[in-house]
Amino acid sequence: MTSEFWPSIVNTEPSTKAPSLMTFPHYHVSASPQCPSTPFSNLPIVNCVVRARIPTTSGTEIFLHLYTNSMDSKEHLAIVFGANIRSRSLDAPRSGETEMDRMIRGAYIGRLFPGRISSQIDPNSPSPQDGNGKAPLVRIHSECYTGETAWSARCDCGEQLDEAARLMALEGCGVIVYLRQEGRGIGLGEKLKAYNLQDLGNDTVEANLLLRHPADARSYDIATSILKDLNLSEIRLLTNNPSKIAAVEGLHKEIKVVAREAMIPKMWKGEKGVQGKELGDYLKTKIEKMGHMLNLPS
Repeated sequence: MTSEFWPSIVNTEPSTKAPSLMTFPHYHVSASPQCPSTPFSNLPIVNCVVRARIPTTSGTEIFLHLYTNSMDSKEHLAIVFGANIRSRSLDAPRSGETEMDRMIRGAYIGRLFPGRISSQIDPNSPSPQDGNGKAPLVRIHSECYTGETAWSARCDCGEQLDEAARLMALEGCGVIVYLRQEGRGIGLGEKLKAYNLQDLGNDTVEANLLLRHPADARSYDIATSILKDLNLSEIRLLTNNPSKIAAVEGLHKEIKVVAREAMIPKMWKGEKGVQGKELGDYLKTKIEKMGHMLNLPS
């Protein structure tokens, strides 16, 4: 989603030497290039407060789950493909609630329809399919406003989200855990400052360090708790990030990643997708400085 929305009309070349970590040594005294948060000894408590069916533009139906948690005040999400993946916290009975209360918060079996009175029995819905017998695909995806909404070609986050959804729709089963940790955990405002530093000649890692942030400030403990709540003990993880695999499994190996599925940029496969030098530089930095498991094209 680049040229058709924002045609390239300006070609700028840097004319001055970029600020560097040596220029501002005090900026990165407490930051390290790659230090994802260490998993907590006790996972945060998560609670699915509501679930709703979402018909999508591709024709696939998903179930969007909204979670609260004991770690932060953000509303994290689980995008669930398939009716047989269910939330324990959502399905648990709550004191004093009626059948209508349960249906309104999404704790029902099958589908809703006018006149339905029970959350448990839906004679109009077919039995959920068991899928292909493999561990479900899972994508742990961190919010990226610029890549998903503002058509940014600096990263392939929006492309990865779409590709994960496409693969899960094909299998009829899977979960995208959508974490509200914009900018690899530094927030949108700081991320935009990092973009300005990148325009001054720094890569994505250097920009974070100049802003006194680690290269990756994200945590995946909430994702692990959400997967446990969805009764997913074994998963196939869609990622290129080796740090994410260990983090999602949890300190006590609550989740087992039985396979890693690589996410190859469409640009490298000769397919229509995010294109451009800035994306290429971004991916190169993630491989060379953050250890991402991709092979640079020759």
